[in-house]
Amino acid sequence: MSSYLTTWLLHGLDSAYGNLSFMVWNSFLALVPLILSFWLFRGRGSHARYILWWLGFITFVAFLPNAPYVLTDIIHLVDDIRSGQSVWAIALILVPQYVLFIGFGILAYTVSLVNLGRYFSREGKSRWVLPAELTLHGLSAIGIYLGRFLRFNSWDLVTRPDTVVSDTLSLLMAKWPLSIIVGTFFIIAVLYWILKQLTLASILYWRTRNLRAAQRHLG
Repeated sequence: MSSYLTTWLLHGLDSAYGNLSFMVWNSFLALVPLILSFWLFRGRGSHARYILWWLGFITFVAFLPNAPYVLTDIIHLVDDIRSGQSVWAIALILVPQYVLFIGFGILAYTVSLVNLGRYFSREGKSRWVLPAELTLHGLSAIGIYLGRFLRFNSWDLVTRPDTVVSDTLSLLMAKWPLSIIVGTFFIIAVLYWILKQLTLASILYWRTRNLRAAQRHLG
């Protein structure tokens, strides 16, 4: 029994190792908008006048769909399951691996937009937060479809912008692609809302804790 279990677990570890190639790359792409959000949306917005800031913001929007895109990589888990993996390997190795990977991507997306929202709030433009979030959810849903089904990537916005625009307009007028995009939009919106509440609660908790610690130190 133990030898069979060991064999199945080793098989699972081999599959998990094989997954690292696309997981590491997609995690890196998810990090790009997250890192940019900390630079773009820090402090006050006087720097927003500079061309470099706007180039950074365009890059942020272009790469943002890569973060929630990891949701679609669940198809690779389905392939792993269909390949004959044991229940033990799936439950103990592959599922945790995918949960961490997908969770990281969605969290990167959430924190990126939370940083944007806090930036708007500091600028006295809180009314822009919800429209901006919904717009970016929509653009991300379109980007995910373009990436998963048409195999475009963020670089194509620079190298093949005409093709990206024409294909996007075509799919928005087709019933089936539009249905997938709308469904993806709602999935992103729901997951974002849940993680946003958790993120803001965590920020509030640590701020309160640090404030109390400072007060005790002064007292």
